[in-house]
Amino acid sequence: MKTHKDLQIWQKGISLVKTVYEATASYPQAEQFGLTSQMRRSAVSIPSNIAEGCGRNSNKELVQFLYIALGSSSELETQIIISNELGFLNKEKTDSILSMINEIIRMTSSLIQSIKTRTKD
Repeated sequence: MKTHKDLQIWQKGISLVKTVYEATASYPQAEQFGLTSQMRRSAVSIPSNIAEGCGRNSNKELVQFLYIALGSSSELETQIIISNELGFLNKEKTDSILSMINEIIRMTSSLIQSIKTRTKD
């Protein structure tokens, strides 16, 4: 039987978490309880909500948690842009992380649409 760990979207979410942790490791100490913490929580929320949704009993609940993952993705996207504007992330790293987030957003949106289409039958 397959689990959330078999989903490519969850695996990409885990990769994103690692990338965000690595990127924020060099943030100023003053940001440890501010932007650094918020970014890490947003990143962790993405694969966590995918996993939680997969562990629920219905497609309706799965879709609900996928929407939460989408919200966390958008939140993290904003925090990455802010980090770049503040000079904490260079353009190359910013673009790389934003690309990862956008791929996860596209995959999540597609999965939601697929589930909604299947459950209408």
